[in-house]
Amino acid sequence: MRAIGGLEPGWGLTVLRIAMGLVFAAHGYAKFAAGLGKASAFFAKVSIPLPELMGPVIAVLELIGGILLVLGWATRWLGLLFAIEMLVATFWVQMPAKGWNGSELERMLLAGGITLFFAGAGKLAIDQVWPKKGFPFSRLIW
Repeated sequence: MRAIGGLEPGWGLTVLRIAMGLVFAAHGYAKFAAGLGKASAFFAKVSIPLPELMGPVIAVLELIGGILLVLGWATRWLGLLFAIEMLVATFWVQMPAKGWNGSELERMLLAGGITLFFAGAGKLAIDQVWPKKGFPFSRLIW
């Protein structure tokens, strides 16, 4: 991509990555603060399979994954995981309960996750300096 007015396009990805990381980290923290039992109970209520397992897994993914997104580490993999999570949240949870207009946040996070998966971390990311040779699945990540 071409720079506009000397501003590299990677900075846009950086803004997206950090914003998504902060949103997910805050939601993950909220799940821990409220108690993982509440997350599991909600997952059971909306018929998510294995709610006792998925509640804590999603809480950890959101908290730790959100922090890692802010830092820019494993951005493509986290983008993919968050996109999958938001597919479920959009079409399994939010749209049946609230309709199309009630799922804006989830759809935007889904689009952001897909974007990060395909485009990468942008600027100021650990992914930029992490050694690529010898890293498992390095061709898939970068």
